[in-house]
Amino acid sequence: MTTIFRLDASIRRVGSRSRALASTLEGSIRAQLAELDVVRRDVGLSPLPATAWALAVQAGPKAPSERTTEEVEAAALATELADEMLAADAFVFSVPLYNYAVSQHAKAWIDLLVTEPRFTVKVPSPISKRPAYLISARGGAYGPGMPKEGWDHATPWLRRIFEDNWGLDLQLIDVELTLADVNPAMASLRDLAASNLKQAHAAAKQAGERLAARLTKALASEPGQA
Repeated sequence: MTTIFRLDASIRRVGSRSRALASTLEGSIRAQLAELDVVRRDVGLSPLPATAWALAVQAGPKAPSERTTEEVEAAALATELADEMLAADAFVFSVPLYNYAVSQHAKAWIDLLVTEPRFTVKVPSPISKRPAYLISARGGAYGPGMPKEGWDHATPWLRRIFEDNWGLDLQLIDVELTLADVNPAMASLRDLAASNLKQAHAAAKQAGERLAARLTKALASEPGQA
């Protein structure tokens, strides 16, 4: 059985471009694999407790017997998050750009996760070299030559965590101009936005096919699977 971990950070259930792209990627993987388990963590619609990170940090240096009930619960939640990650063969991180930065819900998830001893940046990553996809949806345009080039402060930071700290084999799937349909000032960009979204879904589908082939090959090479 192959296991995929999927993180969704969009605050919207309906109309979310990042969710839609993640579902295209997931569907593409599922179409190629006979058995697939998807572990979901939806921090956008079901945020982690706002106090969990601080409590887990406070619990860290204490002996278990010295921790408060709230600290024990926060540390247990961090362990649950770590277990979800460790159980996965590959990862889909669906994180939209909000106010030029990382979604607060995704940031809270990462902050809590790195309090867990197995995911602290001070130790080798236990998930190094596993395949992962970062799906980024951005309302405007932030590429080279655009007026807001460099205003995307989320993607570089997420890459530092996923690639540099956790050692994941990360690929980026992004879509821009997602606000064109609802922002009158962007009306002239709607055709371009539609083309951009179509290309992103095609990229997600192809990525899913490649990932499924990679996972199938890895599974076949395991002892007892040939």
